[in-house]
Amino acid sequence: MNFHDVNLLIEKGEGFTIEFKRRISSAEKIARTIISFANTKGGTILFGVDDDGSIVGVESEKSEVELIEMAGKDFTDPPIQPRIDIVPFDGRDVIVCFVPESSMKPHYFLGQHNGHNGEDTRVYIRVNDNTIMASREVVKILRNENPDAPPLKVAIGDHERRLFRYLEQHERITVREFGRLVNISDRRASRILVQLVRAGVVRIHTHEKEEYFTLSYDIEY
Repeated sequence: MNFHDVNLLIEKGEGFTIEFKRRISSAEKIARTIISFANTKGGTILFGVDDDGSIVGVESEKSEVELIEMAGKDFTDPPIQPRIDIVPFDGRDVIVCFVPESSMKPHYFLGQHNGHNGEDTRVYIRVNDNTIMASREVVKILRNENPDAPPLKVAIGDHERRLFRYLEQHERITVREFGRLVNISDRRASRILVQLVRAGVVRIHTHEKEEYFTLSYDIEY
């Protein structure tokens, strides 16, 4: 990674796979971002770059690299070891932290968090240019992306057929709406939808305020 590579990343701007950080306030906060990239499609964090893309540099590359390493080692489970480069800019240093997409999903956050009790609230993912907590459905999907996950078996019954008919007419549905549609618990509705996502029949759409499901393509049933 060199001066030109960093400039290209800055020109792209913050987004799904790029985040700017003016400074490192704590290892815990950095851990959330590292986890979100590892749990999604990977990404790069530029430390010493302001939100507007201006280069401010880091105060002490040695101590800040130690915080990044601590974030990946002590506040994530399984641990994450990002690739770290230090790139000089006219006397100012930018730390480039590259986090590859993980093959050991989901990674959990081990520090304090603001969500409800339960392990699923400790999983973070990347949505657009934001780091957000993953829902139970997303955590299940991440868990089953693991190559050691058991083989997928999906049976198409009455609940699934009613879901497909509904989606053909209304295009989208939430877990709660599906449960009410076929008169089952939210937990069971979630389980069915997750299985269909894993089978590639249904697609999950994750947003900050609402999560919903759509058909992946036209199907026969």
